Amino acid sequence: MGNGVKTALAILLGLLSLANAAGAAEHVLAPGGTLHVVYLAGNPAQAVRDAKTGEISGVSVDLARELARQFNVPLEMTGLAGVQTVIDAVRDEKADIGFLASDPSRRGPIEFSQVYLRNPQSLTVLAQSAIRSFDDLDRAGVRIGVARMDSIGLYLKRTLKVAQLIEFEDTQNASVKQLFDTGAIDAFGANRLRLARLNAEAPGLRILPGSVFGVPQAIIAPAARTERLAAINKFLNEARQSGFLQGAITRANNGTEIEPAP
Repeated sequence: MGNGVKTALAILLGLLSLANAAGAAEHVLAPGGTLHVVYLAGNPAQAVRDAKTGEISGVSVDLARELARQFNVPLEMTGLAGVQTVIDAVRDEKADIGFLASDPSRRGPIEFSQVYLRNPQSLTVLAQSAIRSFDDLDRAGVRIGVARMDSIGLYLKRTLKVAQLIEFEDTQNASVKQLFDTGAIDAFGANRLRLARLNAEAPGLRILPGSVFGVPQAIIAPAARTERLAAINKFLNEARQSGFLQGAITRANNGTEIEPAP
C-alpha cells in the first residue's frame, strides 16, 4: 500500500471517528433526533415572548439554540406553566432538558447542571409601609405572598422564623394588587424585573432596595442521564469561556448576572 493511499485512509478513518463522536453526542442529548427543551413560561430570566409576533427570546433561548446548533440537531422549545410541569416533562422524558432555578428541594427525579446565572430577588410593599428593608420583614404579623413553588418562596421557607409566608396559585399582577388592596399581604416577593412590571401596573407599591438573594438558574435533565448532564456542563463551561453566555445575558437586558465558573 502506497503512502498516498495510507494517508487517505488515515484521513477517512479520522473523519469517521469524528462523525461517530458527534453522532454519539447527539444521541446523548437528543435521542429522538430533535432536542426537546422546556422552560418556565412567564419567567423573564429565562425567556420572554413578543406579544405581537409570538417570537421568544432570552438567555435560555440563546443557549438552547446554540446547543442544538453545535450538535447539529433541530430544536423544539416549549414554555410551560408551573415549576412542577417543567420537572414532570423532563422526568418523564417528554423533554430532553429543561431550564429551571436550582433548588435542593427539587432534586430527585431530575438533576441540575452547574449554575450559569443568578436572578436577583426582592420584595415589594405598599409605599406607606413601615417595612423599609429586608431586616423589617421577619416580624410577627408580617404576611409575605409568593407564587406557589417559586424560588424565593422556597428560600424564605428556609430562612423566615416569625413572619408568615403565604403561597398563591394566581399571582398575575391584578391578583397581587387585589391582595394588597384587601390587606391579605404586607409584602410580595419575586425577581426584581417581575416586581418592576408589577409596580408599573399597580401604582402605590415600593420595591425594597437590594436583593434578598440571587436565584441560581440551571439546566435540568433526568437524574439517570448523567452523560447528558456532563455534555451540558461542558457546553456551559465553553459558553462562559468564549463570552457567548455573557453576550446572551447582555442581549436579554433583564437584570440577571453571570455566575462565575464553578
